[in-house]
Parts: sequence; C-alpha cells; structure tokens
Amino acid sequence: MTDFSVITDPAAWQPDFRRRLIDGYQAAGLPGPAADAHVTKLMEKADEWTAAAILDQGGRRIGQVVVSVTDQQGQGIGRIRELWTDPELDEQDTHRRAAHAWARDWCADRGVDQVMVQLTAPDELFAEYPVRGQVRFKLITTPTETPPGVTQRPLTEAEYADWLARGIEAYTGDILRSGSLEPEQARRKAEEDFQRLLPEGLATPDTALVVLEADGEPIGNAWVRHGHLPGVSYGYDLVVHPEFRGRGLGRAAMAVGEQTVRAAGDRALMFTVWGGNEVAMSLYTAVGFGVLEETRTLVL
Repeated sequence: MTDFSVITDPAAWQPDFRRRLIDGYQAAGLPGPAADAHVTKLMEKADEWTAAAILDQGGRRIGQVVVSVTDQQGQGIGRIRELWTDPELDEQDTHRRAAHAWARDWCADRGVDQVMVQLTAPDELFAEYPVRGQVRFKLITTPTETPPGVTQRPLTEAEYADWLARGIEAYTGDILRSGSLEPEQARRKAEEDFQRLLPEGLATPDTALVVLEADGEPIGNAWVRHGHLPGVSYGYDLVVHPEFRGRGLGRAAMAVGEQTVRAAGDRALMFTVWGGNEVAMSLYTAVGFGVLEETRTLVL
C-alpha cells in the first residue's frame, strides 16, 4: 500500500529536489555552474508547485512527487516535476508506479488533458509518453571545421525581414510536427518567442545571426545567443535551407554554430530539437551532441 501526504513547507522538499535535479543535469554532461544556473531558472516558480511525500504501508516517507499545472498558449498542461523514491526502500518501483498514477490523477482533476515530464535520463515509467522534444548539448574544446567551399558572414539588415518570416514559419512547423500544440497556438507561440528573444532585431545583445554560404550562395543560417548559462551558448537556429539538404551540409551548420560559440568565449552549445525530427536527431548524435533533457507528453 502507498499513501501520499501533501508537503506545505517548501523547506521540507525543495532543497533535496534541487540537489537531485542538479545532480541529474551534471550526470547528463552540464558543468556544475551551468547546472546550478539552469535549475535556478527552472525553480523560479517552485513555490506554486505541489509536493507530496510518498509513504509506505508503515507511514514512512520514502520519496516525493512534485506536480504543477502551467498555461501554454491558453492550454493547461499538467507537469510531473519529480517522481522519486529511495531505491533501497522501493526496489521493485511499486511505490513509484503508485505515485505516477497519483500524479496523473492530480493533473486530470485540474481539468488538463496532457501530462508532461522532463527527463535527464531514460525512465521506463514514462516509456509510453511520446517524445515532444530534446535539449542537446556539447562541450566544445576545438570547434569543428567547416567543409571546403562553405563560408559564413553576418546576416544583414536587408536580409532580416525575410529571415524572420522564414524562421517563424519553420518554427511553427517544428511545433506542429512534435504534436505539442494546435496550428493557431503553434503560430502564436512562434511569433511571441521570436519577439521575446530578438526585441532589438539584429542589434539584440549577445546574439549572433549568421549566413552560411557555399560558392557565394546562401545555403543556411545560424542564430546563437551567448551567455544563456555560465559558459554556455544556446542555438536557436542551426539550419540548412530545404533545397540544399541531402548534400552533407547539415554538419556545416553545426560547425558554424560551434565556431560562433568559441569566438564569443563560451565553452558549450545547447539547443532544442522538436520531436518527430529523427533525421536531425541522428545528425546531432553523429556530431557529438548528447541528450541533456528529453520532454515527453501524454494525452490523457
């Protein structure tokens, strides 16, 4: 038998939750200062989350489950923030499975029809949840060289409007392919994200917007934000235009991203790939970008 008791004092659950989360990101490859900063961002609204102690048949606390509901483009999403039990006290994962059912019921009782989980390592308990996206990460010592004939240059003001329109369209398509949102919601999210991330367009601080060229012809773009985390840049766009794909140029876009990161003084690059894009995932694995975090969502 498994029982649950809501924890009302943040000090009784947040410190251990934070420590386990940092340990998980470090085990996935994120350096200590970056892992600490990343978890700090994730926990900005932790006081609004609900934590419950997982109790065994004797009333002993053997773990905890943390849940919340967030709004995503007007759609409520249930989130399982943590589902942890002491392995020595739950050898068969019996209590974890019971806590999983409790968390899903908690979310359903609040009127949501989707439950999301973010994993820093594979977890069989969530195997039935389709992958909606991955955060990929790589420490960069020596940047990969671009292939012969491929060069890079800054995006110009005259090119910006066309690049922006193309980027919003592609980002909307990525969201739709992942199954995360409906078309109108996906378009709105794409437009809002671009506006939030590029409030000053080309002049946005700590931002590199680059054009990839082959034989003098634009073939793709890189958009990188420096200092996303201590020593870590974030790649929002590392892409070869569709008409140039299938020629091995995807590796060139990744190489330009790495070079841009090191030129700015950062030591690592991370970015998100949406679910359903297996070709891109295979490329990222091949060029050394591991999975830092995987988002999975189940429709109830």
